[in-house]
Amino acid sequence: MPAAKKSASAKAKNLHIFLGSDEAKVKEAAMALSKKLVVGDDEFGLEIVSGGADNSDHAARIIGQTIEALQTLPFFGGGKTVWLQGANFFGDSVTGRAQATLGGVEALAEVLSQGFPDDIHFILSATEMDKRRGFYKKLQKLADIEVHDRVDVSRAGWERQIEGAARQRAKALGLNFAHGALERFVQMVGADTRQLTNELEKLDLYLGRERREATDEDVRAIVGATHAGVIFEIGDAVASRRLPLALELIEQQLHKGENAIGLLYAAIVPRVRAMLHARDFVERHNIRPTGNFKSYENALNQLPDSETAHLPRKKDGNISCYPLFLAGDACRRFSVAQLLAAHDACLEAGLRLVTTALDPRLVLSQLVTKILADDKAQSRRVA
Repeated sequence: MPAAKKSASAKAKNLHIFLGSDEAKVKEAAMALSKKLVVGDDEFGLEIVSGGADNSDHAARIIGQTIEALQTLPFFGGGKTVWLQGANFFGDSVTGRAQATLGGVEALAEVLSQGFPDDIHFILSATEMDKRRGFYKKLQKLADIEVHDRVDVSRAGWERQIEGAARQRAKALGLNFAHGALERFVQMVGADTRQLTNELEKLDLYLGRERREATDEDVRAIVGATHAGVIFEIGDAVASRRLPLALELIEQQLHKGENAIGLLYAAIVPRVRAMLHARDFVERHNIRPTGNFKSYENALNQLPDSETAHLPRKKDGNISCYPLFLAGDACRRFSVAQLLAAHDACLEAGLRLVTTALDPRLVLSQLVTKILADDKAQSRRVA
């Protein structure tokens, strides 16, 4: 996972702001700090104000409760931590733009600007905050802001940013992954920390106490059809030349509001590129998947650096072999010329999506139809 970003200048030591699109990671970081600040089981040392507002009036009441908590001294003396948890009204939303909310936020900003004793700490956690507004700019001046955003799965190499976190969380459960299983797990779960944790817990229960190593088959059997899993399945449908299924899955995601460019660069382009690389290794080095991931990985690692410099890498610098291993069998359904044409078609589709007003459904359906057109020249398996 990407390291949390912090502002460079020194800020108030008793104001702690946690933001970012990775809701679970934001909450984890804020909770870890609250446990550090509140020693033992001091139930009066921590006051949590739930920040989930239903509307602007509710948001104003939540802010009022927060200000009251900050201005109320602990009943038995000593320090106190107030945590405004999971606030959902700082973003550019109907609730966030409402006058009642804006008035409350302005009042909170004033209280924070005035400051409070060093033994009073304020924690704010939120997944959305409008950075154009004065409240965010004031927070930047007052406090360190720690940001935990989800990894962008539309960018090449996103998997290696997730693998470390998945491995660490699995280790805490006493779980290990067989060769290739971690890569498939990450591909299917995606970058959502909460979903990753949930799927690991399911995998832990599935394996039981006796078996502690998850195989590729275990991951296939237990990991749910998450958003990332659907993205993975779209890529699989393209790789296996199942045009009706690819069109159906794409339509489903667009109907749910998925961005067409995101689908193109998260599901289709990476799979086409992986198959092109894998086909190249078949043609020029006779490196083919034999059902044994380790042997395939060893074969790629034995190539000179000049032959693998263009490949995605893991965090440790090693080649990210598993997507190529998966593509190694699928690429036999395509010739090098067909994969090159598919790659060019993806680039053209990307340009059409951002430079024209064409219906995204039309652009993506035309793309996959062009790649998977069922004629004799394309449907045969290439040796």
